[in-house]
Amino acid sequence: MDENTLHSKVKEIKQSFRLMMDGAVAQSMRDKGVSYHLNWGATLPRLKAKAEELKAEYANPLPLTSDHSPLYDLAIDLWKENVRECKILATMLMPPDEMLPGVCDVWMEQITEQEIAEQAAFNLWQHLPYAPVKAYEWIASDKEYYQLCGFHVLSRLFMNGQEPNERGINEFLDQAAAALQGPFWSVRKAALQSVNHFSELGLVYERMAHSVLRTNSCYLENH
Repeated sequence: MDENTLHSKVKEIKQSFRLMMDGAVAQSMRDKGVSYHLNWGATLPRLKAKAEELKAEYANPLPLTSDHSPLYDLAIDLWKENVRECKILATMLMPPDEMLPGVCDVWMEQITEQEIAEQAAFNLWQHLPYAPVKAYEWIASDKEYYQLCGFHVLSRLFMNGQEPNERGINEFLDQAAAALQGPFWSVRKAALQSVNHFSELGLVYERMAHSVLRTNSCYLENH
């Protein structure tokens, strides 16, 4: 997609958010301390519908004018916009198999809201070819949203039946135990969920998970 066409499409998409505007949702977010440069309050179902519409539009693209698909180019440009709906839509449109680790790192660094972190994890990060590598890297970070994304991704991988190797098991359990005692409520919740999904992989995993939860039971009860 050439630059002029791309910018026109992004402008058209941004204008479409006006039709999705929900003042009550936007105000609720502001009341909870969520601060976006621009927030139309569009609901996730409406953004998902928009994403499906765009995917259908570019299902049979013209011959590529770059090394990437039109959806990749569109996602990159949408992410650059400091607008809630653009960020979320970008995570829904980015083709996981086209996103290089370096681009993933840049996006991760630019996440400043919990909602965007969670949408990125669910819509995009879990589907990356290198998702496990990034997830273990992120749970070892000292940054809230990195840890949050890491545990959310691991939850999804465990739910899909992906079993970690011995090194992965030890790393996961150590970081989960630390997170359960950590300062971030969002991360504690995500870590607990991931431990629960880890336990569903089988009896041996269940015993290891229960050991971690039992060790941290007092802390969990008080928080």
